[in-house]
This record gives sequence, C-alpha cells and structure tokens, in this order.
Amino acid sequence: MEIGVVGNLEDAVNRSHLFKPDVGTSYPDFLRDESRRTGQADTLSFALDEDDIRHVLAAGLPVTLQGARTGITGGAVPNGGNLLNLTRMSRITGFRYDSALNTFFVTVQPGLPLVDLRKSLKTCHFDTDGWSGDSLEALARYRLSPPCFFPPDPTETSATLGGMVSCNASGACTFHYGATRPYVESLRVILVDGSVLSLRRGCDKADGRAFTLTTDTGRRIKGRLPDYAMPPVKNAAGYFSADDMDLVDLFIGSEGTLGVISEIELRLVPLPACRWAVLAFFPSDAAAVELVMAVRGLPPAERPVAIEYFDRHALALLRKLKDAGGTVPGIPDLPANSHAALYLEYHGEELQVTDAVGAIPARMEAVGASGEAAWIADSERELERFKLFRHAVPETVNRLIDERRKKEPEITKLGTDMAVPDPELKAILEHYRAGLDEAGLEAVMFGHIGNNHIHVNILPRTLQDFERGKDLYLKWARQVLAMGGTVSAEHGIGKFKVALLREMLGDAGIQQMRDVKRVFDPDGLLNCGNLF
Repeated sequence: MEIGVVGNLEDAVNRSHLFKPDVGTSYPDFLRDESRRTGQADTLSFALDEDDIRHVLAAGLPVTLQGARTGITGGAVPNGGNLLNLTRMSRITGFRYDSALNTFFVTVQPGLPLVDLRKSLKTCHFDTDGWSGDSLEALARYRLSPPCFFPPDPTETSATLGGMVSCNASGACTFHYGATRPYVESLRVILVDGSVLSLRRGCDKADGRAFTLTTDTGRRIKGRLPDYAMPPVKNAAGYFSADDMDLVDLFIGSEGTLGVISEIELRLVPLPACRWAVLAFFPSDAAAVELVMAVRGLPPAERPVAIEYFDRHALALLRKLKDAGGTVPGIPDLPANSHAALYLEYHGEELQVTDAVGAIPARMEAVGASGEAAWIADSERELERFKLFRHAVPETVNRLIDERRKKEPEITKLGTDMAVPDPELKAILEHYRAGLDEAGLEAVMFGHIGNNHIHVNILPRTLQDFERGKDLYLKWARQVLAMGGTVSAEHGIGKFKVALLREMLGDAGIQQMRDVKRVFDPDGLLNCGNLF
C-alpha cells in the first residue's frame, strides 16, 4: 500500500511513497527486534536504492536504520522519527578476483541475508543483471575454482550483511576465523547530507589518530579518533580506534550512528575440504575448562575452529524440553551424568581433521572425562544436527522468557555478552557462578568459551529477580573490565548497554566518541539512542 507524506515531510514530495505512516497499526513487527523491546516510529521507509536512502535523509528527521531485526540489544528499535528498513536492497552486485592475492571478493547490498550469500556461493547461482564485464569474468573464474565462503557465522543466519557490518558480528567460528571486520574490503557510506564516502582497506588511513576523508562531492571531513585503547579480546563495543588505522574500520561496528552503508565488498576464503564436529560431555565444569585450555594450546593444524560451552543448567534445560515433548532436532538423550558439554568444530584437509577428532577421546580421559562420552559429526547432515543442538539453548531460553512475561510483562532475559583475556577464564567463570548462587537467581551459561566469551542468561521469574539480575550484571561488568575485558564481545551496545559502555570507556571516552559522531552526523539524527 503506497501512502502519501505526513507530518513535516513536505520536502519529500517526489518520493512520497517512501514514507508510510501508522507504523504501529500497519507494520507492527518493524517496531521490534529480537531484544523483545518495542518502540515507536512516525513513518516507515523501505529503500530500494541509494537515491531512496538520500531522499529519506533529506527529510531531516531522526532515522533508525534497520535490517532483518535479528539483534538482541534493541539497536533496530526506533525512538520516534523515521524507520529506514534496508532489507529490499538485497542483491549481490558484483564479483572481483585479485590475481596477486589469488583471492575472490563479492560485492553486496546491505539488506542481503547471510543465508542467501552462503547459498549463492555454494551453488554458483547469481542474478547477474547489471553486472560489469569484469564481474562476469571474475564469476566465470570462480565457477572453475575451488569453492569459497564468508567465515563469520552469527547464530541467526537470516541476519543481513549490513547488520553484521554494523555491529562487527561474529559467532562460534570466530575463535579461528575472526569476526566480520577483517573480511570487509570496502564500503560505500551515505552521510546525512546525501554525500557518499567510498572507503577501501589500505587506501583510506588515519594519521596517528587524526583523519581526513573526502566525499564524492569534494567535501573534506576532518576529525580525531578516540584516544582509548581497544581491549585485547574479541570486542564489539564502541568505535574502533587505533593509530594509523584503516578508516573503513571506524564504520564497522559503529552501529549505524555515522552513516548508512549502501554497499559492501567482502573478502572470501577457500572452503575447507573437510568439516567435522565433536559434541563432548564432561562430569564437571573444571574438566571441560581443562580440555579448552589443552586444545587452545595445540598447533594451529590440530586446533578446532570453534569451541562452544554448555553448563549443567543449559543441559538440564534441554533435558526438560525433551521430557515435556519438545524437540532438540535429531539429538538423542543427553548423558545423565554430564554436567558440562563442549562443541568442537574442525576444518581442514581430511587426514588433518580425522587425526584431530580422533585424539579427542584420549584428551577427554586426560581431564577426567569418559572418552566414550563424545558424539562425532562426520558429514554435512550430521554437522547441521549438531549446530541445531547448539542453537537450541538460546531459542529455548527465549521461549521460556516469553512464557514468563505473560505473568510479568516487565521482565526480560538478562544476557551477558562479555569477554576476558585468556588468563582470566577460570576466574570469570567462578565470579559468574558465585554471583548467581549468592543472588539465588536461575540462569544458564553457554557460548564461545574458546574466546573466553560466555553468555550468562539470567532467567528472572519476578521483577525482584529482574532487578537483582541487573545489579549482578553491572557488578560482573566491572569485574570483567578490571580484568582487561569488554562489556560486549559480539552483539554490540545498541540501546540496552549504554551504561555499560560508559563504564568501559569512561566519560572522556564517550565524549570522544560523541565528537567523532558530530563530525559525520552534526545534528545526531542517525540511530538515536544507540551507543549514547
């Protein structure tokens, strides 16, 4: 339904169909994301191209940028103004081959879902309408070459590439491959005045912490990056800042507060010849942690690409789900005496992978676990079953909280997203467990233990539980920061963790971030409430 301009959008007559009012009535799903928070917007726009984006920005209203709404920090939830959804800009627009690097690159629009990119790279089926001759030539070469893939692997594969860049998304395989940032080769960014920045890795760099950029209209933008040091851990909190850095990295993880990403070029890597996984069960957390320490210290060829953890409460939640008639797809009953589990994924040549997986039972025995308490996935189908098991914990938690909210609408899940340096893993797990026991709160712990990045999901039943959980979360954040960690390792800050970011960077760091934002967005119109 195409609806005309409303409110103070008289200057938007030429593309009035972009601004759809009555959002709460006609498009209620677009007012919320996976955080379970609901906002409000005056109008909703679906951009089809860069001209649409410019037209929305020209209206001069506050704008909340939105992709597939898979985020859990409220970043895509609007606080009034216009809601700009980019999911209809969802094409793969080009291919490139760099012969010097023997590397393929793919160019995508921000609304392309990760799952669609994966499918196209696997099947080699692309809509090449409008592609350049060079792109078609590179695609022909790709079809004759060993397959490639894009490594970042957030849980929600329906996430859009623009959203992934916006929060520097990661996932289980970040332990080996890293997060989204190193795979972004270039960006096109539309600024609030409609001008465009074209940023390419290796070409646009800071001078120390000072920077100068030139838009397509010739406007020079000068500023200074924040003085803070980035934590030496997996991190998705605040603007990236480092001496002499690639300025494309400033926009990766900026959560849509500096400009609107309209095009992304991504570096691809060769798909490993063999992929196996192990689901191993342990009699205690201590045994599981000992195995994590052991495999992290192995030579690269013997290390897993992912190490995921489930505590005894997470396993009990899955047992309860199965006992109640629910399903954990394709997974048999969990061992009754297991109090922790690890998911280990291996990539490489077949002999290398089979040797690494074959060594796991003996490594389990060495830490006091039974080598027989390990399930192996040695095919694509089995691997997908294990991944469904891994994803079942957060999905079950979300369903449980939704049920509890029917009685207590004000409560939400309290999920931590913090990471610490390697030497602090055991200590932070002890802090988490002691805090929960002392507060008498129900919780599950799971996640990316390879990166010392454990999600603690506090499951409140009452508002009193909820308030105690928030206090505990803040206490943990301060402990994590004292250890040299981060308050957000993968989900970003959004609207939920603004206070935690201030704890991490201090008033001076937040002010320096504000100064950077003011350079690109003087009136503070983009993604109001995110980060600040």
